[in-house]
Amino acid sequence: MSGQAPFRGEAPDADAIEAIARATIARLPAQFAQHLGDIVFAVEDFADDETLAALGLEHPLDLSGLYHGRPLGEKSSMDSGAMPDRIVLYRRAILEEWIDTGVRIDDLVAHVTIHEIGHHFGLSDDDMHALEDDVEDPAA
Repeated sequence: MSGQAPFRGEAPDADAIEAIARATIARLPAQFAQHLGDIVFAVEDFADDETLAALGLEHPLDLSGLYHGRPLGEKSSMDSGAMPDRIVLYRRAILEEWIDTGVRIDDLVAHVTIHEIGHHFGLSDDDMHALEDDVEDPAA
């Protein structure tokens, strides 16, 4: 899944990043997709200072995505009334990585999206890579 980015000229805006992420989610295997209905999905330019401090990060470009919530295997009936789980993609960090690596923007956004979804399921990094391999790129 590598090659030149499909975007020329201007960097993709938040709506374009979100569209790529949602297309990635639509290609997930059914056993994963059926458990994502209540997750709030957002694209922001940068993580805020509070988020960075909580993660021990100094620079907002060091964080391309974040899952806020409890993995499915840790949820209980006591969680009712809790805020919904949330996945945030950080556009500027993703764009910096896109520029630095030359990876196609849609591949990079898919990678970050699947990684954050993996946290929702409590998956290991190896499991996340396997899930990413299962998500077929329709352009390939």
